[in-house]
Amino acid sequence: MIDLQQTLAFTTALAKDAGALVRNMREQGQLQDQYKAQHELVTNADLAADKFIIEAIQAKFPEHQIMSEETFNDRSQTLDLKAPIWIIDPIDGTVNYAHGQMMVGVSIALAFDGEVQLGVVYNPFMDECFSATTETAATLNGQSISPSGETVLRKAVIATGFPYDKSGVPPIMRRLEKMLMHCQDVRRLGSAALDICWVACGRLDGYFESLSPWDFAAARLIALRAGARCGHFNGNPSELPDCIYNHDLLISTPEIYKDMDALLS
Repeated sequence: MIDLQQTLAFTTALAKDAGALVRNMREQGQLQDQYKAQHELVTNADLAADKFIIEAIQAKFPEHQIMSEETFNDRSQTLDLKAPIWIIDPIDGTVNYAHGQMMVGVSIALAFDGEVQLGVVYNPFMDECFSATTETAATLNGQSISPSGETVLRKAVIATGFPYDKSGVPPIMRRLEKMLMHCQDVRRLGSAALDICWVACGRLDGYFESLSPWDFAAARLIALRAGARCGHFNGNPSELPDCIYNHDLLISTPEIYKDMDALLS
């Protein structure tokens, strides 16, 4: 039996320690860049934080599974979401990170019994820690958060992102144009996990994008527990649970969800 409150305390401390590591590496000028799959930037800090997080989890929970952006190589691998699995992005917003920008998050989620049960997203440059469990409300630095309550799409500020692989950009741009014509404005902040957390705390009104599970697993739970509505604008045709199905993610205030869904579907 997993004690979610004790595990949340462990995860929060781990995310903050990993955040301190990546902040210090950047501030001390220790970064080295490389590319994976020819187009996706990764730094030595991504790898160092990934190793740090995984080793801490393995030491405390040696029987648990781990899916991390930097070490999960076989993406066709079948995941047993009934058993505990940690879903990790050591640096969400690597391009921001490498360019000295502030929108950078350490994202750690724990799933079992077929659902993400715990999520922590920590921005080490703004010292903001978002967290939630299925038993507790979403918080930012210990204070309860909620979405903006925006009811009119025309007044809403929406966020999205773009893939490293540019072959899929044309349909994304068509959806972006539709959304831009019907909302107040669109933001592209460079960290999906923080975009979603910003919907959770009311800084943004909605968000849409296709991602990898580690980009959103923790943040999606935080948004849900804050009171946002989460789904997929083309549904979920897979056998994967919604908590890790990574295509066509849509998260917003409950009041504008249907309008966003109608535009994007």
